Amino acid sequence: MASSAGSTDEAARGERVESARAVAGRAARSIRRVWGGLLRKSSRTVLVLYALGLGASVGLVSANYATRGGYRFGGVTIGAWTAWPQVGSLSADPYSRAVNARRGEIPLAVGEGMMLTAFRDDEGRALSAECAYAIGGGVPPARAWTLTVTGRGAPASNTLPLREGFTSTEILRDQAGRFTIVLSPDARPGNWLPMPRPSGPIRLALRLYDTPVAASVGSLDRENVPAITRMGCNG
Repeated sequence: MASSAGSTDEAARGERVESARAVAGRAARSIRRVWGGLLRKSSRTVLVLYALGLGASVGLVSANYATRGGYRFGGVTIGAWTAWPQVGSLSADPYSRAVNARRGEIPLAVGEGMMLTAFRDDEGRALSAECAYAIGGGVPPARAWTLTVTGRGAPASNTLPLREGFTSTEILRDQAGRFTIVLSPDARPGNWLPMPRPSGPIRLALRLYDTPVAASVGSLDRENVPAITRMGCNG
């Protein structure tokens, strides 16, 4: 009888041990499932955040690249100049509008005139604030025009306001009615236009007001636009 009771107790303890092991196993499996689900959710969240961050970074970099160098589409090259007849129209592309917004410029509407820009001289060399240039020759027919210069980099160390451009009404001309504008770092007699920066790239903008060529820019050739001739460079 004693042996039978001992066997029963051993069997009961064994059952309790097996039951405890089963409960512990189920608890461990539940914990693993919970942690596994959390890790999977965390991984998906991290991947989503990474994708959003990567997309935002690529978008910002590409937008900065597309809008910092000037207009990208719709230009018509004429010698060293590029005409932009559509940047002020309702059909202007989004990149042109973004460039205008970044520069804070209001472009000429199609009925008002047309703008031409130049980043290089007639030899194809990039315009530099360390060089001197002679700008002159023909100008497309227009009621009035302005020629301005801008640049990037540190401002010139000069407390006096510097001229940024000329208008057709104030330009000095020779007896034949022709003119030459000298763009250089140092002062020159006559039509002198100072450099806006001591170094770095520069940009010229020729704005034609009330001009008939806005509707037929393809008819222009390099004889109709001012020549840009490099005269020399510092150093």
